[in-house]
Amino acid sequence: MQKKVGGIAVHDDGLRGGLPVIFIHGFPFNHTFWKFQIQALAKTYRVISYDVRGHGQSDVGDGQYTFELFVDDLIRVMDYLKIQRGVLCGLSMGGYIALRAVERHADRFSGLVLCDTKTQMDDNRVKIKRATMIRAVKENGVEVFAKEFVKTLLSRKNLATKPSLVQFVLNLIQGNSALGISGTLLALAGRTDTTASLTKMTLPALILVGEEDRLTPPSDSELMLKALPNAVMHLIPHAGHLPNLENPVTFNKTLQGFLKKIS
Repeated sequence: MQKKVGGIAVHDDGLRGGLPVIFIHGFPFNHTFWKFQIQALAKTYRVISYDVRGHGQSDVGDGQYTFELFVDDLIRVMDYLKIQRGVLCGLSMGGYIALRAVERHADRFSGLVLCDTKTQMDDNRVKIKRATMIRAVKENGVEVFAKEFVKTLLSRKNLATKPSLVQFVLNLIQGNSALGISGTLLALAGRTDTTASLTKMTLPALILVGEEDRLTPPSDSELMLKALPNAVMHLIPHAGHLPNLENPVTFNKTLQGFLKKIS
């Protein structure tokens, strides 16, 4: 079932009375990024996925985004769907949103799944890189940006041997506007550091990371594992920054095992 909540395109699938699992996609994709996970969980859980503001079918607006706004959108969606508590699963940017949401609203979440993400805010080098990406999007367009950006996302082997996967990721990126992409890059550069809050996040946590992730390598996940009081970590083989797409079988099996324990 699809609906718009405060300008956010929301998809409410699966078992209505089941444990709510809320998926937050990475940059710059949309809710279909989680297609394999939605299919795997729909018979057992209530599965919520949505397009982050500025992405997919959600409103683009003025392109002036912050992570506080992204968290506000998430809580608004939960309130509209009458979800008092749920499990958050976020990848990369989705992980940043999830971490800040738990930092602000710890009582609203019963579990946390962090995929290929980290807690540190951007340093100067990365901020400059994001500014360069904004310029590239504005000067060359989304299609050219997508073809360059996809090279950083998948493992080198998957880039070379899985053309249908490469095309799917390209389609996800190209489905977004230049304004939405640029506004999100600004928000990414301006997000807060959630490292100091990890020790207070006592809810069950699962950390998943692609073994060949070059953007947020396993070392970033290991830092979170050391600080979170109740976390476990799994490396996903044969995967880069998008393990839910690159190796969905292993990803889903690990995720389902974690959710079963929480249920």
